[in-house]
Amino acid sequence: MAHYIAIIEDAGPDHAVGVWFPDLPGCTSAGDDIDEALRNAPEALELYAESFEADGKPMPRPRTLTELKSDPEIADDIKTYMVALIELPARAHAAE
Repeated sequence: MAHYIAIIEDAGPDHAVGVWFPDLPGCTSAGDDIDEALRNAPEALELYAESFEADGKPMPRPRTLTELKSDPEIADDIKTYMVALIELPARAHAAE
């Protein structure tokens, strides 16, 4: 089962909490609070994976936190925001 690092941006009580995945450009999730945003994140991963599968492309390899910290495009975000490890849900048809 693949796990992807997520960056969690909490802009305060008057804004939605955003979640994005450095290894998956365009894959985002959100919620009214951090808990809801994190509950929604696996579904965002699943939809992203289904899109890749429909196009016949493999999902990008998830990088480790150490690898992301050494990426100058991501390093500041990791220092500034919370991070979480989100599991890509197993799809029912994959088991059939």
